[in-house]
Amino acid sequence: MSRQAESKPKPGLRMKELCAATGLPKSTILHYLHQGLLPEPRRQGPNQAYYDPSCVERIRMIRHLQRHHRLSLAEIKEVLDRGEGEADWGLLLDLQDLVFMDQSDESWDREEFLQATGLEPGHLDRLLEERLLNPLVPGRFDQRDVAMGRIYAWGAGVGVKVEEIRFYVELGERLVDKEMDLRRRLTHHLSYEQDAITTMEMVKAARATRAYVIDRLFQHRVASLPDLKDGE
Repeated sequence: MSRQAESKPKPGLRMKELCAATGLPKSTILHYLHQGLLPEPRRQGPNQAYYDPSCVERIRMIRHLQRHHRLSLAEIKEVLDRGEGEADWGLLLDLQDLVFMDQSDESWDREEFLQATGLEPGHLDRLLEERLLNPLVPGRFDQRDVAMGRIYAWGAGVGVKVEEIRFYVELGERLVDKEMDLRRRLTHHLSYEQDAITTMEMVKAARATRAYVIDRLFQHRVASLPDLKDGE
């Protein structure tokens, strides 16, 4: 065998290598393939199939959408098909992780959530109705939902009514609408990759700006008070 033949690049990943890179068994990867979620491998013989290296990131995206968004494989195929030929799956995973933050696999059903937070069933229903509690997956509550549920339970204990804090959702909707309008204006002409990169930076900037502006407004308001009893 010549040195030129020895140095010839491999046409892709063998199944064993793809399993090792993703941590999934062969049966799961073949199931994804049969469902049309992965591109067909290059076949160079009856027992020689090579998978495109991009399958590693694509599989990571599939697993992410299954775990954190509870999507079916059919729904995931629609998501993947919309970005076919354009998407850098590693980049999209980074964007997903940034937008949805570090979501753990742990979740609570309604009864477990009530027990974990101390909320009353009727109070929980009102918070859900007003979207002051707004789970990503209907009927399942994650760690952030539990943390907010405990805050709402404390608020109810000192007399805070749901209708008194509904303004958070009303103003939040307006804020998000403005942010989305700004994102569309700045990214509509960009390539898929540049859109994802710019959106990630905008998410970081938006989170920092919300916290800074609202905290500063609050701090200046408090600093202007002659004493603790505002308006009394």
